[in-house]
Amino acid sequence: MKPPIVAALATALCLSLTACPSQTPPATTTDTPQPGQGAPAATAEPLVDLEQLAQRLVANAAVKEGDAVMISGRGQDAELMENIAVQVRRKGAFPLVTYSSDRLSKRLFFDVPEQYDAQPDALGLALAKVFDVGITLNNGTSENLFEGADPDRVAARSQSSEAVSQAFFENDVRMLEVGNGLYPTAWRAERMGMPETDLARMFWDGVNLDYSDLQARGAQVKAALAAGNELRITHPNGTDFTVQVKGRPVMVSDGILSEEDIKQGGAAVAVYLPAGEVYTTPVPGSGNGRIVSTRDYFRGQAVDNLTVEVADGKVTSLTGSGPGFAGMKAEYDAVADERKNLFGFVDLGINPNVRLPAGSLVGNWVPAGAVTVGTGSNVWAGGDNSVAYGLTFFLPGSTVMLDGKAVVEDGVLKL
Repeated sequence: MKPPIVAALATALCLSLTACPSQTPPATTTDTPQPGQGAPAATAEPLVDLEQLAQRLVANAAVKEGDAVMISGRGQDAELMENIAVQVRRKGAFPLVTYSSDRLSKRLFFDVPEQYDAQPDALGLALAKVFDVGITLNNGTSENLFEGADPDRVAARSQSSEAVSQAFFENDVRMLEVGNGLYPTAWRAERMGMPETDLARMFWDGVNLDYSDLQARGAQVKAALAAGNELRITHPNGTDFTVQVKGRPVMVSDGILSEEDIKQGGAAVAVYLPAGEVYTTPVPGSGNGRIVSTRDYFRGQAVDNLTVEVADGKVTSLTGSGPGFAGMKAEYDAVADERKNLFGFVDLGINPNVRLPAGSLVGNWVPAGAVTVGTGSNVWAGGDNSVAYGLTFFLPGSTVMLDGKAVVEDGVLKL
């Protein structure tokens, strides 16, 4: 789900389970860990220039004089967070640095009494009124941190976070997340079948691309979707799904907050880095067929052939296999809100600098030609379903037909 960016900002001091073009790009190297993932060798060049990166992030978030800016991350990213704070202050804005950790997040769930799970988040609601900008480093270092968590408690926590997420959108808080499901970690590199150094290089190449080119590509794909009526998504794994998109708003995540984005507000002022996505939401009541994710993970355990059947825009069944499916299904069943079953969005990746290994079963949002769909929450995509839950299906290698014309063919972007 995309909403973690909001939850991370809104609960920077609490627990979230939902887990500029003209500047010189930071220098990169091919054999050094990324920030926060261990000290580099004494003779190695840093993977990125953290000062230049901080400048870029502050520019991308359109920080201006007088803004109140929350900067959130983990202790291992302290230097970058401090650099961001300095760059924020140099703009005449006011930074607040907050941090979390795996240990803290875990204790705030397992060591806090169940009676507080549904407690309204008064702090989060207050923060949504205080801050103009939030910059989050989404560097989760463990994928199974909440192993053994009671599904009913997770559902209660999620439900209580909905009002806070909505408040951040409604107050037009400009939000920038660094991560977008690709922040380099050892477990993520293993999952994607590539060395961690290669993942780090790909990640920073995806952040440090030419944003003017990305904006142009995004505008082209947006125009095509906005003029279309029906999308059909197919994949050799059995996916065959059709949805109506005529008249629906189409949004572009191109890494930059323009004046037009700021004027529009809401979901338009969220930036996810690496950037490079065009997304839309369905005509209400549309969406029919089968969606299959060949390989996914739930708290570090594989889920195979996760499948939903959708009829008239609603999920009618959820099946799958693998060691992680039972836990995923239990958490899904614990969410009593029927909005979780509504088909939510279609997302197309357009970033040419992010390339997953050939034949990878595990997908991501941003590689050019990537196809992602999901159910439940879609406010981040310009929709109106604010339920704090959803299922995301990465479909690498898919074909997408727009009114009979291929816009993605076998995982290759055709626009």
